[in-house]
Amino acid sequence: MGEFTINKEKVLQALSTVEEPDLKKDLVTLGMIQDIEIGVNQVRFTVVLTTPACPLKELIRRSCENAIHEHLSPDVEVIIKLTANVTTARQTGPLIPGVKNVIAISSGKGGVGKSTVTANLAMALHRSGAKVGIIDADIFGPSIPVMFGVEHMQPTITPKDGKNFINPIRQFGIKMMSIGFLTPPDSAVVWRGPMASQALKQFFADTDWGDLDYLLIDLPPGTSDIHLTLVQTVPVTGAVVVTTPQKVALADAVKGLSMFRQPQINVPILGIIENMAWFTPEELPDSQYFIFGKGGGQSLADKFDVPLIGQIPLVQSIREAGDEGRPAVMDTNPIVNDAFRDAAESLAQQVAIRNASKNKTQTVEIQV
Repeated sequence: MGEFTINKEKVLQALSTVEEPDLKKDLVTLGMIQDIEIGVNQVRFTVVLTTPACPLKELIRRSCENAIHEHLSPDVEVIIKLTANVTTARQTGPLIPGVKNVIAISSGKGGVGKSTVTANLAMALHRSGAKVGIIDADIFGPSIPVMFGVEHMQPTITPKDGKNFINPIRQFGIKMMSIGFLTPPDSAVVWRGPMASQALKQFFADTDWGDLDYLLIDLPPGTSDIHLTLVQTVPVTGAVVVTTPQKVALADAVKGLSMFRQPQINVPILGIIENMAWFTPEELPDSQYFIFGKGGGQSLADKFDVPLIGQIPLVQSIREAGDEGRPAVMDTNPIVNDAFRDAAESLAQQVAIRNASKNKTQTVEIQV
């Protein structure tokens, strides 16, 4: 078949047979096909994915190639460029106008590694090509500054449009603000609920975040004023619940899940991450020891009908890296990298599905 019989309409027709696996609609209807160019026995086009962390990008690429070969000609050379434009379901408001998705990272109890998961998810999303920020709202133990090696830094202030804006600290490509930046790291400061809530509001209203695809909020464990302040101040795309496999952690995780699902809050649960899912010694990378029990995260996910989006092994290097001031994903341990990359891809996937299928995100109005 010669080059004269191929035109843009026929290319679009062929690609309209390719379904986006998560969104269950074809790529053309979803507006994901751009910049079609026809050459001599050659077709070029761009596929705009819903996130750079899309775990199905190679599947989509192959499906597009197959569709062109099947519907146009098996001899056509197909050149596909994959780019991404992260989706959002929020209407732009006066607060954080350039932030597409606010994601709450929560846990039912302390000590389950919520901040470690937040830091490494942020790095994994950043490595995929996304723009990422973190707000560390954990008043009981703001550990994000330590994990990024910036605990002695203080944000600067820049005047803009007659108002002073806080510049987030930028480390390893991640923009971050922490309650820890507001207090000297070695002094004990007792935060009352209203003080902490006011600080969190400032992180949204007075911080210059610029353009971000994902802003992760590292929440205090349990349920508190901070959680209510978050959902009342900005539209939250969804929540991730971090748990460990043992019964007591799962029981507490249920409370956290239930809080977001209350009718007056109604924040979608994007998924569950099971941290310390098993112990893997560095010298035995293929071994898994289920020292805290097995399958707890999956049973919780099944019970609430939400995805289990990640299982993170207990590996010594994850703790060491955090203590040394860098997220473990920056090292070369494939067990760690694969676990966090998979979790970040699943999270990005769930955000895209949520943005395509559910209502616009709103701030929550709670009558007290």
